Amino acid sequence: MIDSRPNPDQLLAQIKREQIGSGRGRLKIFFGATAGVGKTYAMLSAAHQQEKDKNVLIGIVETHGRKETLALVEGLKILPLKEVEYKGRQLKEFDLDQALLEKPDLILMDELAHSNVPGSRHPKRWQDVDDLLSAGIDVYSTINVQHLETLNDVVGGITGVRVWETVPDHVFDSADEVVLVDLPPDELLQRLKDGKVYLPQQAERASQNFFRKGNLIALRELALRRSADRLDHEVLKYRKDNAVSNVWQTRESILACIGPGDESEKVVRSAARIAGQLQVPWHAVYVETPALQRLPKKNRERVLKVIALAEEMGARAVTIGGHDAAETVATYAREQNLSRLVVGSSVKNNWYFWQTTFLDAVARHAPDLDLMKIARGSASRKTTEEVYDNETWLTQLRAPWHSFALSLLICGLTGLIAAPLNSLIELPNIAMFFLLAVVLVSVKYGLGPSLMASLVNVLVFDYFFVPPRFSFAVSDVQYVFTFIVMFVVGLITAKLTTGLTYQAKIANRREQRVKSLYEMSRDLSGALVREKVAEISQHFAAVEFKARSKLLLADDDNQLEHVSSVMPDDIGLDMSIAQWAFDHDKEAGNGTDSLPGVPLLYIPLRAPMRTRGVLVIDSPSTTRLRSPEQRRLLDTFARLLAISIERIHYVTVAQQSSIQVESERLRNSLLSAISHDLRTPLTALVGLADALEMLDAPLSDEQRQITAILREKALKMSSQVGNLLDMARLQSGAVRLNQQWLPIEEVIGTSIKAAEPMSEGRRVSVDLPADFPLLKLDPVLMERVFVNLLENAYKYTGKTSKVSIGGAVISPNQVEVWVQDDGPGLPAGKEEAIFRKFERGQKESAIVGVGLGLTICRAIIEAHNGKIRGETTKQGGARFSFILPIGRPPKVDLMDHDH
Repeated sequence: MIDSRPNPDQLLAQIKREQIGSGRGRLKIFFGATAGVGKTYAMLSAAHQQEKDKNVLIGIVETHGRKETLALVEGLKILPLKEVEYKGRQLKEFDLDQALLEKPDLILMDELAHSNVPGSRHPKRWQDVDDLLSAGIDVYSTINVQHLETLNDVVGGITGVRVWETVPDHVFDSADEVVLVDLPPDELLQRLKDGKVYLPQQAERASQNFFRKGNLIALRELALRRSADRLDHEVLKYRKDNAVSNVWQTRESILACIGPGDESEKVVRSAARIAGQLQVPWHAVYVETPALQRLPKKNRERVLKVIALAEEMGARAVTIGGHDAAETVATYAREQNLSRLVVGSSVKNNWYFWQTTFLDAVARHAPDLDLMKIARGSASRKTTEEVYDNETWLTQLRAPWHSFALSLLICGLTGLIAAPLNSLIELPNIAMFFLLAVVLVSVKYGLGPSLMASLVNVLVFDYFFVPPRFSFAVSDVQYVFTFIVMFVVGLITAKLTTGLTYQAKIANRREQRVKSLYEMSRDLSGALVREKVAEISQHFAAVEFKARSKLLLADDDNQLEHVSSVMPDDIGLDMSIAQWAFDHDKEAGNGTDSLPGVPLLYIPLRAPMRTRGVLVIDSPSTTRLRSPEQRRLLDTFARLLAISIERIHYVTVAQQSSIQVESERLRNSLLSAISHDLRTPLTALVGLADALEMLDAPLSDEQRQITAILREKALKMSSQVGNLLDMARLQSGAVRLNQQWLPIEEVIGTSIKAAEPMSEGRRVSVDLPADFPLLKLDPVLMERVFVNLLENAYKYTGKTSKVSIGGAVISPNQVEVWVQDDGPGLPAGKEEAIFRKFERGQKESAIVGVGLGLTICRAIIEAHNGKIRGETTKQGGARFSFILPIGRPPKVDLMDHDH
């Protein structure tokens, strides 16, 4: 009979989840393989259906200029976007605070993977959505398959294009509803051709790259599979929440039943072959009953090898504890909704005619499941039942010799205690003393001594108490029946008591493990340095595994290094093996498939973000760490260590970032203050030098030379101070772009004139095409870029060198402008470093400068949505080029202008 009552623990967990989620909004995601399948259109259509009963608000919707989508936006209330300043530009973003104030019933948030402008409350839009859900607002959103974190690299490998805006899978999996918006590749390509996905120019490029038919087929398959996986989880959740015990055969699924017999290996291989033919996932389960926990070493080794084989063949291998293996297997199959069970062939032991085979027991507990029996490979091999009956019993009967001796002593003492009572109480009551002795022996010394005590007590009772006394002869045949019952009751009592005692020991051991894990996690939560984590790991390994351990953590170059602790242990580890385990994120050493002959076990420490290091274990027992329970404990141990190390890493990063931000703020404030204080006297010096040259009294040649040098040095110093002030303003975000449409030739002309005092007579050639477009620039800041680049060329080249400025249109949307000289070029390998603050090409050079000119250039160019780089030309000179976007100048009415 199938028990359909809900599990109390699951019921309590469900009630708790419902209580937590009762005030939370619902998230509905429209999921597609790629752009253009109609996710936004489907979202807007669904919103119009809800508009009758709910207050619907558009938080943000990207229409991409599609007429059908724009038509659906009409009639829905739109939340105004807020302006956010970033690098001198005003950008529009979703207004989370206003949305929370308005608190609609439903809000539309297109493109869940979008990255917000730096300075927003959250870096990602999905985090904004989480705030909306927490406020009780329902959310509709959209996402493509390439934006899922776990599939991002897979899509990148297929299409050759990798996007960096991703959403964690738990956001997708925790959504209340996911709607798959699907479109066949041919229809999508036709939509692309018709201009319904991108503008014609973009569509042509897309069809040649990302939107190839093969890519679309692969992405569609990924989206369908991911949706199917989520549906599987929803089915399991519904079954668990509603205590559904019958298996729903929504799709084929395989469960291989592993036992200690030789047939288990064939069961696993057969299950893997069937799952491969059906293209379905499969599980492998091993139930560790109290009897199996006393298996001999040889059989436990066999079980561990079969479990490892199942994992190697792609199964989800699970080891679970239970009293009845068949019942536990049936329960697991129902919980995981597995419809087919693959079981090894069983041979019934004639000595235990009342027992059923494992196959029959599973059939009795799971009449609704399909059972597949795998034939035995060889008649000489032992089945699971034979292993249970023979080797397990022999193992249980073994005990130290002193246990048997003490058991005999207890039997003798029982006889001595019962002798004076022989004349006072009836013989059946005296027999109870001997049964009590059997129970005592079984609790204290195990099954073997208790069986011996049962036999000895029957003999003692017969010889000393049953008439005729002091003889094994029996005067009444009824006493023979008493002896048999007494022996059988003693045997059964001994068996049950021994089992209960063993289970109590196991429960106590598990409780100790849980307690140790709790204490370790508590200690790790308070650890603030890596050395403390290493100390805790060594202590836990010594207590729980009777092993020595060593913690190796990765440095900034992903090279492992020792972590010093108060308990240094030289365990003879091989750093090359540890580095291999770290690089390949794979276990190595003792008991693994990689270098199994090595005495140490190397375990990668996998944290949520990345692998953080390697835990090295030196265990005196080669099999201690391979038992299922010990292995689970070891995996949990390694996981907790990895999480703690990652937590400490990010705490350190946060502290360093805070210090850097504060030091940067202080440095900028200091530079700004000093620069302001220096600018006034420097301006005065330049003015005094000019005044000296204009005196009525003529100056001597020497005086004029000194005055010229004074003026030149003051101008150079003033230029450096100007750079410091510009850098401070740019860093603080106080600079706002005052962009105007103008020809770049004007900016170049004023820049050449501004840099003329440092030119020392050099001529600058300008070569720009006649049709060079107008650009939207901040003329003052762009002049600073050219001045800095020209001054850089003047400082590092000779007086006879040539400096040129050129430009070209490199694409319909971009232009490139460059400043080039024929000097010594850039230092090798420092083409990127020279753009950092206070970085100079030649640190000990006599050339005046503080290393801020190029940094300012980069900041200004990036504020204009451009990019700048430096390189050494083939002729040997330096070339600084920057790319700027081409916009669309406003139309000018010539008639009105002339008027």
